[in-house]
Amino acid sequence: MNTKSMKKYSPIFVLPTFAAFTIGFIIPFIMGIYLSFCKFTTVTDAKLVGFSNYMKVFQDPTFVHALWYTALFTVVSVLTINVFAFTIAMLLTKAMKGTNLFRTVFFMPNLIGGIVLGYIWQLILNGILGYFDRTLTYSATYGFWGLVILMNWQQIGYMMIIYIAGIQNIPGELIEAAKIDGASKWQILKNVTIPMLMPSITICSFLTLTNGFKLFDQNMALTNGAPSDKSQMLALNIFDTFYGRTGWEGVGQAKAVIFFILVAAIAIIQLRATRSKEVQQ
Repeated sequence: MNTKSMKKYSPIFVLPTFAAFTIGFIIPFIMGIYLSFCKFTTVTDAKLVGFSNYMKVFQDPTFVHALWYTALFTVVSVLTINVFAFTIAMLLTKAMKGTNLFRTVFFMPNLIGGIVLGYIWQLILNGILGYFDRTLTYSATYGFWGLVILMNWQQIGYMMIIYIAGIQNIPGELIEAAKIDGASKWQILKNVTIPMLMPSITICSFLTLTNGFKLFDQNMALTNGAPSDKSQMLALNIFDTFYGRTGWEGVGQAKAVIFFILVAAIAIIQLRATRSKEVQQ
């Protein structure tokens, strides 16, 4: 089939996908925005109440706490996951035996579902903390670092694969030229390796950033927000508001809209910041 024929029949192939996207995303998204301005129990009895739902969102102390808790968790997890993933990737691209086995071992946790992973780490961490008469729900601090450990264990392997691909694409001539010029290992890392890895850094930063903000099932399985919603992250807070508070369905929907705007804005800012460095390099 030539290019002209492909262009002629392309709408036939695009239409099913577009229809599914419209039904599964665009229509529910528009309805969600509308319902955020309504008081309702089902979509059939929605009544407009203006901005009162949005006013209640920021009057809800659990939402404000969840917002800052999620932001702090995201910053810590983005830094730790990327630093460890990059370090492991550098080690596993050296000439050494068993690198393929190590790569497989590090990547495997990413294949485990979030709910299952949450309960596995709940048993492990509570077993360790039990020696000190503590549990993950003893305070928000224990829950916070439990989530950080869980997310690192799950995502380091996936980010490591992306970094390995980037490292292997760095032209060997650049490294050799830097060595001939007398550059130290630190100078090669700073001035050659990291600048050449900016596309990989952009991808990994984007994935860890959005995954951190959207974290839900691991949070629910590990602590379920205990104690007293102090270890509750944004996605879980929205879920509990929508399904756990009678008459607050509209407020929960307003939280979801704000949540979408936050994640989208942060992701766009991060992509522009890292991609601008790619261009400069």
